[in-house]
Amino acid sequence: MKLKILHLYPKEMNLYGDHGNVLTLVKRCEWRGIKTEVIEHEPGDPIPDDIDIIFGGGGQDSNQNKIEDDLRHIAMDLKKLVENNVPTLVICGLYQLFGDYFETSEGQKIKGINIIDVTTKAGPERLIGNIVISTAEYGEVVGYENHSGLTKLGEKAKPFGTVIKGYGNNGDDFTEGARYKNCIGTYLHGPILPKNPRVADWLILKAIERHQTKPKLEHLNDSIENRAHKVAASRPQ
Repeated sequence: MKLKILHLYPKEMNLYGDHGNVLTLVKRCEWRGIKTEVIEHEPGDPIPDDIDIIFGGGGQDSNQNKIEDDLRHIAMDLKKLVENNVPTLVICGLYQLFGDYFETSEGQKIKGINIIDVTTKAGPERLIGNIVISTAEYGEVVGYENHSGLTKLGEKAKPFGTVIKGYGNNGDDFTEGARYKNCIGTYLHGPILPKNPRVADWLILKAIERHQTKPKLEHLNDSIENRAHKVAASRPQ
């Protein structure tokens, strides 16, 4: 078995080490003897229909503008994959663009691709700092956030987690990120997966479930990852 990982816009959307999330998925598969193939998607490339995991990072506003047209062009392909329960992780800028729209401080609405039921409006100041959230499925999750967008969840989305320390989606309702089917949107940079191996393994397990019935992942020694998690969680906001 070989898992195909689709990495959306690795050149444009790679803030705060987001590429490390793909490296983590590849290594945690490699340590278990699972082969992987990383398909880097840049504007103009086609989307294969046999993808097992989708990942996309965050980027500056200027880079979001570079990918905006292409993202709309491949929207139906991505929607089909997500609706078919392909595990997906999108960070910050792509989290926003996977939603309904982003409204700028000038009132301009940038249309998203409407996969996750969220809307985002630019706030008066940036929400920056270390963040810790509580999740039902993955326990405590840590990361780093830096965004001006204030995101609200619609009826079809549920939060990725509840804020313990930090701002989260909007600094107001204590929600962080959003979940729809096997798709996770979040503001957590860092990158998120090296310090949160339970999230990484969930993505891998959901990918394997597309090929096997009731799969099991071989246990890994996560002492280093857990130590990094503990240190990150102890840092001031």
